[in-house]
Amino acid sequence: QVQLVESGGGLVQPGGSLRLSCAASGSIFSINRMGWYRQFPGKQRELVATITPGGSTNYVDSVKGRFTISGDNAKNTVYLQMSSLNPEETAVYYCYALLKINSVRPFNAYWGQGTRVTVSS
Repeated sequence: QVQLVESGGGLVQPGGSLRLSCAASGSIFSINRMGWYRQFPGKQRELVATITPGGSTNYVDSVKGRFTISGDNAKNTVYLQMSSLNPEETAVYYCYALLKINSVRPFNAYWGQGTRVTVSS
């Protein structure tokens, strides 16, 4: 009923930049927040950044000043502009949305399929 489709991953050199996009579609009644998580090999998924429809943002400390999350409420889309990337940030990046599909159901978490970001020379 709800789909999150990511794009923008790929190979980037150390110090380079990359922009991820994620569009939510389907039966969406209300969005509480959208954001990005990442998963390093052999590790649990971790928060990167989130944004609310009102524009409030939250970042993990390690990306502050280098990553910028933004959103387009009309398109149910969230972006992650990443700069000064380092090889240790090679991971699969997942789009996340906390949303309701109708007025009765509670907020529920939805995930994209993941997009791989590789930082390497």
